[in-house]
Amino acid sequence: MGDPGDLFDLTGRVACVTGASAGLGQRAATVLAAAGAKVIGVARRTGALNDWAASIGDNAAIVAADLSQRDQIKEIAEKVSAPFGVPDIVVHAAGINTRETADEVTDAGWDVTMNLNLAAPFFLSQAFAPAMKAKNWGRIVNFASLQTTRAFTGGISYGASKAGIGQLTRAMAEAWSKDGITANAIGPGFFPTELTGPVFADPERAARNAANTCVGRNGDLSDIDGPLLFLCSDASAYVTGQVLMVDGGFTAK
Repeated sequence: MGDPGDLFDLTGRVACVTGASAGLGQRAATVLAAAGAKVIGVARRTGALNDWAASIGDNAAIVAADLSQRDQIKEIAEKVSAPFGVPDIVVHAAGINTRETADEVTDAGWDVTMNLNLAAPFFLSQAFAPAMKAKNWGRIVNFASLQTTRAFTGGISYGASKAGIGQLTRAMAEAWSKDGITANAIGPGFFPTELTGPVFADPERAARNAANTCVGRNGDLSDIDGPLLFLCSDASAYVTGQVLMVDGGFTAK
């Protein structure tokens, strides 16, 4: 038996992380680089991506792109593969929550939500799947949500997209795991990110959410490190089609 620590070593792997300009996406990109992977960060904001890449060094590259534009996914995949080769690992952290109520949902709000939160994880993974199959090794990590199973006010389109992520993850596993590609999802609870800014801007609401967890607090960015590294490494070789809730037990109550 080898060193158990080797299970989490990503030396020699290439990872693509979407939403890498901030929040959990940037945290994920940094964690994977620290574990030895060469990481391509994808997001719309070039400046934020450049700052992140500078903090990592030679093992980081960036692609500035809008993943909600479905007709550009193939081109984005080619750009992602240019610096280090086709990724072995893809983490889909990019997302949007328009917070439109049921009576206010617009065509545009619905479409951008579904394209970015649900379509992009599939079509970008589909683009990388052939190379992963050829190596008989791949890791796909989608980002689910509390709203994968819970209904929140103003969450019609966002919740529908995240419920879709749950089934997309299982369907990806069914399609590709026989070829060595695992597909899983992380379901974050309340973490302080741009997406949850309105929640944390209301101290009373943030405290209420913390009280609704089993551990009694909201998430810290570091809480994502272990679960993410597990799902992106050899440690999770026999785990696929699962949604791992990293929510302090919010969904357990």
